[in-house]
Amino acid sequence: MKKQIFRADETDSGLRVDNYLAQILENYSRTQIQNLIKSEHVLVNGKTCKPSLSLHTDDEIICELSDDNDIKIEPENIPINVVWEDENYTIVNKTSGMLTHPTSKEKTGTLVNALLYRYKNNLSDINGTYRRGIVHRLDRNTSGLLIIAKTNDAHEKIAQMIKDRLVEKRYRAIIKGFLEENVIINEPIGRNKSNPSKMCVTKDGRPSLTEVNIIKQFPDATYVDINLKTGRTHQIRVHLSYIGHPIYNDTLYGFGKMRVKTEEQVLQSYKLKFIHPFTNEQIEVEIEPDEKIKKVLCYLESK
Repeated sequence: MKKQIFRADETDSGLRVDNYLAQILENYSRTQIQNLIKSEHVLVNGKTCKPSLSLHTDDEIICELSDDNDIKIEPENIPINVVWEDENYTIVNKTSGMLTHPTSKEKTGTLVNALLYRYKNNLSDINGTYRRGIVHRLDRNTSGLLIIAKTNDAHEKIAQMIKDRLVEKRYRAIIKGFLEENVIINEPIGRNKSNPSKMCVTKDGRPSLTEVNIIKQFPDATYVDINLKTGRTHQIRVHLSYIGHPIYNDTLYGFGKMRVKTEEQVLQSYKLKFIHPFTNEQIEVEIEPDEKIKKVLCYLESK
């Protein structure tokens, strides 16, 4: 048997432990995972558990796995846009349409595959093979900046800073409708019980805070700057949909029919700012609006 150790992050909070492991252990079926849990080969924070156990941020999951089912994520020569790096971290600009890391259904073409080719073993492995280097994530169809950790020590330090809200993460988006004023959305988010692939505002959810500031208003749309204070799964998309202003082309959370055809929701992580935990230097990285935003703005401004 081989031991694998994983650590749940903010976006895993509320996820059942069997569903969490199903995303990670690509070579194991759901039945195999449930049998591992029931046979006490899975420990959460040092204790046995049921498959239905809900995870929390920073929970440690230890699995004893057969060597016959080793996880193998292949390096791939996929171009990635590195916008800043040093010996501890890399900041990349992820393109829309690219998964951050492999899943049970998709094992190739992800950012992790590309990172493994570029950096080989010089990536943190705290969160297991399939999340090598990944400290935080972006949805497949959200473009923009991500921090990649090259060592476990670097990973732990920046992950704690994110948890303590010491990393400023800002986004651009175009949303449906005329937003009259800047808003702060302070509503708890949890998994949608009727559709586990979605999140929703719910009383028993995790505290979630999103600041939305107007950049430019149009008659039926608003260009906004978003300061993400917490990091729940789909947080920006859920909060904006909740207040009646879903993100342009976000069909999962209710945008509806599109006037301008784009393949993904018009949302970009454009700025990261933090104090480097090793050098004490202020790191501030900002990128230009992506093609989705430019395309929709061009349409709105021509009306």
